[in-house]
Amino acid sequence: MQSALYVSLSAQVALSNRLDTVARNLANMNTVGYRADEVKFAEMLSQAAKDPVSFASSGETFISRQAGGLTRTDNALDVAVEGEGWLAIRAGETIAYTRDGRMQIDTDGMLRTLNGYDILDAGGLPIQLNPDNGSPNIGRDGAITQGEEQVGSIGLFRIPDDAKLRRFENSAVIPDRPAEPIQEFVQDGVVQGYTEASNINPIREMTKLIMLTRAFDAASKMIETSHDSQGLAVRDLGEPA
Repeated sequence: MQSALYVSLSAQVALSNRLDTVARNLANMNTVGYRADEVKFAEMLSQAAKDPVSFASSGETFISRQAGGLTRTDNALDVAVEGEGWLAIRAGETIAYTRDGRMQIDTDGMLRTLNGYDILDAGGLPIQLNPDNGSPNIGRDGAITQGEEQVGSIGLFRIPDDAKLRRFENSAVIPDRPAEPIQEFVQDGVVQGYTEASNINPIREMTKLIMLTRAFDAASKMIETSHDSQGLAVRDLGEPA
């Protein structure tokens, strides 16, 4: 009876974690460049009892790298990334990577994100344009021209597949392994005048939410039943003969 109680509790913890990720995904389904949270579960086998008992782990949350769809904006300061590349941004001493390519030029000509972080080139340096020379043209390789002059180049970086990612202000991530600049732009590249939508499918997430809520309720009912059975057993076994 106690095994059923503990298994149900482990299921509730795992389901609660999953519900949290679904809620975050739904809250950010319209966030440009956002990558969804996913949860990887594992079975935990206990040998403490006479018969092995399987428990659900609380789950390991990870950030999905699946790309979102492209939305045309025709804004010269909007770029989307095709392929597996990421834009690099600097916030103080922190370098993060994002798929949110909405940019602005400040009064000093520095190319920044809408939140004011420097956009970096392939060498990790900020990019300065001439604010009086009009809208820039941005090539697939990230090269920026104003008029006939190339004035900079947006860096595109590849994050190792086995790197773990942690979030930095919604759309950006910080990997635990160094990202490498992309040198070839056949499969990877920058597309001017577009932004990347989040990779969240709202219908799929709503379906998950309904299924998880039902599963959580079922686990709660199992805990309640197990608790009632324990109470009955204690009462019946404790009665004098």
